[in-house]
Amino acid sequence: LSICSRTVEPLEYYRRFLKENCRPDGRELGEFRTTTVNIGKCLCSITTADGSALVKLGNTTVICGVKAELAAPAADSANKGYIVPNVELPSLCAERFRSGPPGEEAQAASQFIADVIENSQMIVKEDLCIANGKLAWVLYCDIICLDYDGNLLDASVFALLAALKNVQLPSVTINEETGLSEVNLKQKNPLIIRKHPVATSFAVFDDTLLIVDPTAEEEDLATGTVTIVTDEEGRLCSVHKPGGSPLTGAKLQDCITRAITRHKEVKKLIDKVMKSITPK
Repeated sequence: LSICSRTVEPLEYYRRFLKENCRPDGRELGEFRTTTVNIGKCLCSITTADGSALVKLGNTTVICGVKAELAAPAADSANKGYIVPNVELPSLCAERFRSGPPGEEAQAASQFIADVIENSQMIVKEDLCIANGKLAWVLYCDIICLDYDGNLLDASVFALLAALKNVQLPSVTINEETGLSEVNLKQKNPLIIRKHPVATSFAVFDDTLLIVDPTAEEEDLATGTVTIVTDEEGRLCSVHKPGGSPLTGAKLQDCITRAITRHKEVKKLIDKVMKSITPK
């Protein structure tokens, strides 16, 4: 299998591997790339964040910083705070991205993350309310891709979850005499994370073959992609399928089964890292 054929006929090159149930990088079709996560202050680059995490999925590298600010709740939801996710794909992370306002892919990823937060109920917005109609927390979640090699969504959801688990919010009360908020930075509490959503993405080859955790090259050659989001109870939170090959019910069920297994792997990894950074 020469390098030449990979350059001239990349799809044929891939098909030869797929027939043998493996991929050019040596992985099996259902195998994820090596996954690592760093949480919190070990990330010297964003010490200003209230919570942070860096996730690597093979070469794909994503950092998430969460900044908490105080604001008045919206008039129509006086007992709720806000969560504002934003995914950035800067030009430094891959040649395909340009500087300037967010492109279509970044906007779609931001919307996907917003949907995951809403559908999974990982954070209940009522938990972010401090005083009904007066004061609530706003969580700005900035997810920045440092190195893009496919499967942005899995890495982004993982980084978001890890960063949120790292957030410590100071105690806030409203002084009844002055009506002003008083922040006690010495007394901090972790965010209440109600659910732990995990995304598992697949590329579809030749309309029938599913491979998990696709690289950028595999995404480009695929006839479609699908991302399944599940929580710790095996509940389906989201199915994201932006066009491409249709999937049979049986294939979709295969994806969901694999996603439930992946959830256990990711949850175990987060728990292990959280345990290592928790003061004894």
